[in-house]
Amino acid sequence: MEIANLVVSHKKASLEEIERAWHGDCRSLIERVLSYPNISECAILMTCNRVEVYVVGNDTEKTLKEFAKLMHVSKRVIEIHRNDACLEHLLRVASGLESMMVGEDQILGQVKDFYNISKEYGGVGNILDIAFSKAIQVGKKVRKLTGINRGSVSIGSAAVELAENRLGTLTGKEVLVVGAGEMGSLVVKALAHKDCKILIANRTFSKAEKLASEVGGKAIPFDKLERYMVESDVIITATSSKGHIITNEMLKDVMAVRQDRLLIIDIALPRDVEDVDIPDVELYTIDHLKEISEENLRRRLKEAKKAEKIIAGELEHLKIMLDEMKADSAISAMYSRAERVKKEEVLELYNKLAARYGIDESVLPILEKFVNSFLKKYLRTPTIRLRMAARSGNESLVEASEYLFGGEELGVSRAEDEETEKGLVKTTCQRKQA
Repeated sequence: MEIANLVVSHKKASLEEIERAWHGDCRSLIERVLSYPNISECAILMTCNRVEVYVVGNDTEKTLKEFAKLMHVSKRVIEIHRNDACLEHLLRVASGLESMMVGEDQILGQVKDFYNISKEYGGVGNILDIAFSKAIQVGKKVRKLTGINRGSVSIGSAAVELAENRLGTLTGKEVLVVGAGEMGSLVVKALAHKDCKILIANRTFSKAEKLASEVGGKAIPFDKLERYMVESDVIITATSSKGHIITNEMLKDVMAVRQDRLLIIDIALPRDVEDVDIPDVELYTIDHLKEISEENLRRRLKEAKKAEKIIAGELEHLKIMLDEMKADSAISAMYSRAERVKKEEVLELYNKLAARYGIDESVLPILEKFVNSFLKKYLRTPTIRLRMAARSGNESLVEASEYLFGGEELGVSRAEDEETEKGLVKTTCQRKQA
């Protein structure tokens, strides 16, 4: 029994290839994976930068490659990790080390959400339950003990960070975002986590309306831009315009009405805002933000080394947990087998004693107590050694024990048990006679 995953991520695949790797809804995908007879558990994870399928079973690598082929995913873009490598990858994902933006927080919530979805649809069993629970716990621990998620590393979020630093806070402030394209959307989504009023202006008003509805903001007509510049505390421009949309003349008119300074952050290329030399107008461009982003990224990568040390220690703990779970399964099979035999033998002994000595059922608890004590002492050493074997990585011994004590669960019927036992007795007698 092994754990493995199939990964299609931003590291090897384009956005279009990642989108193509996802077919159908969560339930149908999980059911499809579980339809393989050698797979007992399945969990999925999907974000804009990755699609991952986690499985527990036998011949997992072969199965995952076959599954990828059925999903029409190119071999060029897939990664498959097994056992320790799979577990380490999951811990790294939850900690933000595998993200396009190192240390980002959103992935931890996504891991938790898809773990719950996979559990709801019957894909998560004991092994994935332990693995994902540990990954979520490690993700929280890494963020608590390191600064890996501090400081923006995208230009859009860096613009919001700069605005917050320059104004002291964005709480209660009015932020005007000009542009509703890719970069403007990043700015707006970063602002959505702040307690501020968001205004969005765009040449195509419907795009501004759509983006505003997603974050509880307000779309404003592009031709009313100057009016709202008078009222806003900060303006962040991010259009794809080929010329300036905010000129010196426009700013002079705005500042003639305003009573305080105006902060403008221009993250467009080419620039949206003309060079200014107007009192109380504070202008930052994408060059300033690149410096902030690069410094924050260097800081995060330094913190990532601390995160990797935490992950290394937690990975060893996770492996012990899973090994002990395997030992528990073998021990459970051993005790279950003993319990079935005990019940049969105690009842048979009682019937013989009742027939010969006329005893009543009051003797049954005494017989059971004796047999329980006997089994506990008899199985104590195998129990300890199975746990030791699991901790030391001796999987073959644990699996052999599961097989030996599996009985009917592994396809050995009672009739076969009895027939085998008769054969063993017969062989033993023949040897003694010889």
